[in-house]
Amino acid sequence: MVSGVEKSANLGAFCQSEKKKEKDKKKKMKMKMKKEKEEESVGKKITIGVCVMEKKVKCGSEVFSAPMEQILERLQCFGEFEVVYFGDKAILEDPIECWPLCDCLIAFYSSGYPLKKAEAYASLRKPFLVNELEPQYLLHDRRKVYERLEMFGIPVPRYACVHREVPNQHLDYFVEDDDFVEVHGNRFWKPFVEKPVNADDHRIMIYYPSSAGGGMKELFRKVGNRSSEFHPEVRRVRREGSYIYEEFMPTGGTDVKVYTVGPDYAHAEARKSPVVDGVVMRNPDGKEVRYPVLLTPAEKQMAREVCIAFRQAVCGFDLLRSEGRSYVCDVNGWSFVKNSYKYYDDAACVLRKMFLDAKAPHLSSTIPPILPWKVSEPVQPSEGLTRQGSGLIGTFGQAEELRCVVTIVRHGDRTPKQKVKLKVTEEKLLNLMLKYNGGKPRSETKLKTAVQLQDLLDATRALVPRSRPGRESDSEAEDIEHAEKLRQVKAVLEEGGHFSGIYRKVQLKPLKWAKVAKSNGEGEEERPVEALMVLKYGGVLTHAGRKQAEELGRYFRNNMYPGEGTGLLRLHSTYRHDLKIYSSDEGRVQMSAAAFAKGLLDLEGQLTPILVSLVSKDSSMLDGLDNASIEMEDAKARLNDIITSGTRTLHNNGSAEKPWMVDGAGLPPNASELLPKLVKFTKKVTEQVRLLAKDEDEELAEASPYDVIPPYDQAKALGKTNIDVDRIVAGLPCGSEGFLLMYARWRKLERDLYNERKDRFDITQIPDVYDSCKYDLLHNSHLNLGGLNELFKVAQLLADGVIPNEYGINPKQKLKIGSKVARRLLGKIMIDLRNTREEALSVAELKGSQDNLAVNKTTKEDTEYHTKPHTRNEESRRTSFNSERSMDQDDDDDKEPKYRLDPKYANVRTPERHVRTRLYFTSESHIHSLMNVLRYCNLDESLQGEDSLVCDNALDRLYKTKELDYMSYIVLRMFENTEVALEDPKRFRIELTFSRGADLSPLEVNDEIAASLHQEHTLPIMGPERLQEVGSYLTLANMEKLVRPFAMPAEDFPPPSTPQGFSGYFSKSASVLERLAKIWPFHKHVNNNGK
Repeated sequence: MVSGVEKSANLGAFCQSEKKKEKDKKKKMKMKMKKEKEEESVGKKITIGVCVMEKKVKCGSEVFSAPMEQILERLQCFGEFEVVYFGDKAILEDPIECWPLCDCLIAFYSSGYPLKKAEAYASLRKPFLVNELEPQYLLHDRRKVYERLEMFGIPVPRYACVHREVPNQHLDYFVEDDDFVEVHGNRFWKPFVEKPVNADDHRIMIYYPSSAGGGMKELFRKVGNRSSEFHPEVRRVRREGSYIYEEFMPTGGTDVKVYTVGPDYAHAEARKSPVVDGVVMRNPDGKEVRYPVLLTPAEKQMAREVCIAFRQAVCGFDLLRSEGRSYVCDVNGWSFVKNSYKYYDDAACVLRKMFLDAKAPHLSSTIPPILPWKVSEPVQPSEGLTRQGSGLIGTFGQAEELRCVVTIVRHGDRTPKQKVKLKVTEEKLLNLMLKYNGGKPRSETKLKTAVQLQDLLDATRALVPRSRPGRESDSEAEDIEHAEKLRQVKAVLEEGGHFSGIYRKVQLKPLKWAKVAKSNGEGEEERPVEALMVLKYGGVLTHAGRKQAEELGRYFRNNMYPGEGTGLLRLHSTYRHDLKIYSSDEGRVQMSAAAFAKGLLDLEGQLTPILVSLVSKDSSMLDGLDNASIEMEDAKARLNDIITSGTRTLHNNGSAEKPWMVDGAGLPPNASELLPKLVKFTKKVTEQVRLLAKDEDEELAEASPYDVIPPYDQAKALGKTNIDVDRIVAGLPCGSEGFLLMYARWRKLERDLYNERKDRFDITQIPDVYDSCKYDLLHNSHLNLGGLNELFKVAQLLADGVIPNEYGINPKQKLKIGSKVARRLLGKIMIDLRNTREEALSVAELKGSQDNLAVNKTTKEDTEYHTKPHTRNEESRRTSFNSERSMDQDDDDDKEPKYRLDPKYANVRTPERHVRTRLYFTSESHIHSLMNVLRYCNLDESLQGEDSLVCDNALDRLYKTKELDYMSYIVLRMFENTEVALEDPKRFRIELTFSRGADLSPLEVNDEIAASLHQEHTLPIMGPERLQEVGSYLTLANMEKLVRPFAMPAEDFPPPSTPQGFSGYFSKSASVLERLAKIWPFHKHVNNNGK
């Protein structure tokens, strides 16, 4: 008999057994259903819904734009996807319940697009979203875009926001001055950028400083072949809305556009920046020319973070590469690359994996060995450039390739430099000094801004007497002189139609003081009662100077890059031409550099945007003579002795065969006899100009010339390369100079050249007399000045001897002065050449390694065998060039990432080709100093027995040349012989050439060509001449040996500093990275994507 307990236990066991059977049965049914579902899904295609406005995807007669169509067609070729197009009617009119069903949705905002409706559809159907919808609202407000970028630690330019509720609303926190705006105490100096807060408003403005000519450039969406316009008269910012102000980032004239497809893929393309000249470069098919470029590791990380921050898998954004760092300045949302089959392949493959991971993870997303659409895809034509060939110095075979062009250029034709000095006691001028020096009675004041100069002009106008005292007046001579100088100051300030500090500056320095009662009657205070006023003006680049510089740039484009021709433009636009342009601080030098760049790169429009975008100022390298001032004074004193005594002695190494070795070489033998003639003809010209100016009294100066002739606007003239015909026809001097200033110029020369009371000549005035004479002969020949031609001949004879000898009376002194003046410039030139060599060798070694690997890739041992020698060679080379490497490490070029063309996407046959160009624009002193080091460096005691870098034939030509005139230049080109072993010194050859600059022969002859050039007021530029014998071979190693003692060493070059306001954008904490990983909607698949 079974007990109750046993029965209960048996019943429990039975029930448990039945439950287990039921559970197993359900499990089997579930597995069966899952298997059936998977089998069904294998045959079912994933539906991709395209819910976008047709106007954004239409392209001519096609329904979808070329990139969208290309990518969707590739996706369908896999056989796993079906594409459904919603269309405008459904999107705008139908309820979301009637919209097509889809597994994955492509949707992005454009004008008129119902984004909220699309959000509702996504909430209802829950498709996988390629680009999240809610974050797209951020993209329409530039403030929110920058806030989101900063939140995720992505570098942006320094910026500040100005918010207005109504147009022209007064804001206490916003201040505008001539050359800056201030927002909440945050100051932005011009050039700065002004962007509307509304991201759909594409009218972006760039405001330029008065020191560069002023004005504003308006950027806009491409209209025809224009993307920007320059407005020289606009200097005040907009006030009708809300704007972002940000620091202008110099990018070398190139913008980079980045396109992401998911967080792990980014493609980048470079184009000419619209800030340069606003002309859109287009290919024969009418498409904007863009070239794919490689992103640096930091930029790739930025692309990933932009994609994650805005939750937009397919996203375009603008990248600014400036000062060795990169910044995001705009995020556009949905964007595809145009005209790149490789990109279409990549995008289709990345999107395929994205869709499969989201909707069919059980399916393999492995890319097949042969993409299904490759069979019928057309082959993209590849464009190439011819080999560089050899240079001017002989023929060295087709194995040579141009690697580097270093050019030092003197500025173009300019007006004579002028200076006015006078002691002032007038209360108005003394009060003006106190106004701008903070009320400090013993501090000097410099007036440069438009407001300051306008104040000075107002004060001067009130002080200048209404009529000139006649010669018979009983006024004292000092009073007459003072009144004339005040009148001259007034005329200079009125010259030009508006103020520009780059051309005129005034210094007020207190000389005497007195105690006066305070205005409140409480005690006394010190006040200045006399001050020295110094007005510097002139030295402005003329229309002829601009034309000369532009034409020389054009000549370089077509002739200095052998085998390239106009291909230089293509080389430049594809990141294979590394161009940097440096200028001294002087306005005429800066504008010469900008005009040259305009011709070199075939740009259009005004010079101001080109100057700000492409030219870097480096006054420490290209300005000043302070380091050699003592030696130059000694040279001038010795020169004065030689000229006035009429004797000359041979240098220790001098000989009849080498006349350039003589002290005072080049001076005319009858120099002492020419000086009285120079004074005589100078007086004659001065009297001629006085007669022209005598009737120009105050009323005539204010009314007549400028009522008839429009004011001479220097800002508008910055881009002019022709004469002001109206002024010439009216019988006025060329440019902005009136007869009063012209007379003041000649009268000062007459007085300074010869002191009658002491019967003493000042030979330092000879270059200034020659300068003024040459200027008037070229620009004011229509005035028919008596005695000007005779003066030019005498002044030229003397100046040809005086000017070269001011930089050293003999070769050894020339070398000493030259090494002090050009020391920094020489150091930088050697850095340029060494960097190019290192880069070329690295490319050659890498290419050799890749070739070896391609041939020997059958076994791992072979691979290791061919990579190890490369490593050893690299280390040995770095050891042998240890001193060069230390210099390179301090060079600003090495602080910057090496931006390169992306060879995988570029249609060029030679993506590895790379040419470095460095242009240095400077003044006469640096041209003479550099040339003196190059030709006399072997005279140094440490280099005894070495041959000169310059051959005897060229030394003789230089001796006879004497003057290195406007636009004279020295060119160093480095060629690489790719058939020579890497360690062979003959791998790199240096070619030295020079040009004398402006050709003066039209001023010396009277033929038809000379007459034509006289009418244009422009002298042609002489072509390059060799400094080496034909067939000679100067290696880089030999040049280093000869120049090293005179070049600034690496350790003396300070490392480039981070631009002010850029700090604080580059730190990324672990918490930030963790937040990035959590916010991305399909972050779980990121690791898989990266494998």
